[in-house]
Amino acid sequence: MPPRPSFTPTRIALVAFPGIRAFDVSVITEVWGVDRTDRGVPLFDLRRTAADPAPIPLRGGLSLSPDRNLAWLAGADLIVVPGLDDHLTPAPEPVLDALRRAHTRGTPIAALCGGAFTLAQAGLLDGRQAVTHWNLTDLLRTHHPHVTVVPDALFLQDDNVWTSAGTAAGIDLCLHLVRTAHGAEAAAAIARSMVTAPFRTGTQAQFIEHPTPHTDRDADTLAAVRAFALTHLAEPHTVADLAVRAGMSPRSFARHFQATTGTTPLRWLITQRIAAAQKLLERTDLPLPEVARRTGFGSEITMRQHFATHLATSPRDYRLAFRHTPGQPEVDTGRLHP
Repeated sequence: MPPRPSFTPTRIALVAFPGIRAFDVSVITEVWGVDRTDRGVPLFDLRRTAADPAPIPLRGGLSLSPDRNLAWLAGADLIVVPGLDDHLTPAPEPVLDALRRAHTRGTPIAALCGGAFTLAQAGLLDGRQAVTHWNLTDLLRTHHPHVTVVPDALFLQDDNVWTSAGTAAGIDLCLHLVRTAHGAEAAAAIARSMVTAPFRTGTQAQFIEHPTPHTDRDADTLAAVRAFALTHLAEPHTVADLAVRAGMSPRSFARHFQATTGTTPLRWLITQRIAAAQKLLERTDLPLPEVARRTGFGSEITMRQHFATHLATSPRDYRLAFRHTPGQPEVDTGRLHP
């Protein structure tokens, strides 16, 4: 997560055309279309943009009524493209042209699930990395060979263009975009109202259909180990120590852990430490060395190194961008960046 950029993105454009998925429309609307200012979330201006003002039929007997034409994209801070019921549905040429112009202007564009196919039709993914539902990766490669398809990420960004894996990963991406622009507290408030996790660790490798190499007992054991680590973040943890707690050898523990979560024990632990540090930086005035101690980094230097690697910012700059004093207006300090 980079530091919050030059103005806060609150004008969100949902790009609609026949063939988009009702679920993705609902996700975008739930994240950016609900007034949660009473919980400290910014008031977003979400608009349903389309080339034609006529209602757009959605699967399941639903319909979507556009309230702005595509010209509204010129003033949008973020553009979000839903996935498709038929992933090879051609987008209208005016939509593709509008997306190209928006990308040229530097407007961040995010696509949920099969929305990557729409961005690929516009040429926005040529020579870039992208992700989609794991069951669609071969289809995306076949029809858009100039796209570098990443098979197992939940979501990723390349040159201010965001793509996500299937269904629930669209929620992950939307919350990440809120967290990037407005801080972890705003994303957490939205996630709580949606009764979902503010972020998930791992990759979609954990959801791909294949025989799992561990038993239910192993999964329960690993969940207990993760819970222990989360409640003892300030303590040093090694793979060997966690393996002992799980009653496994280090090699077996690491293998089962990655099969269950899609990531390694140490990467998972670093992600949790960073998330805990973000909350302390936003919510408290604790000195940076104390934040580092409480979250298990040990030293401010180590914490700073991990922030630079994973968030492209420093703890001090993160606090300056996202610390909000109650009773004081929040300063507009950014828009979404790569």
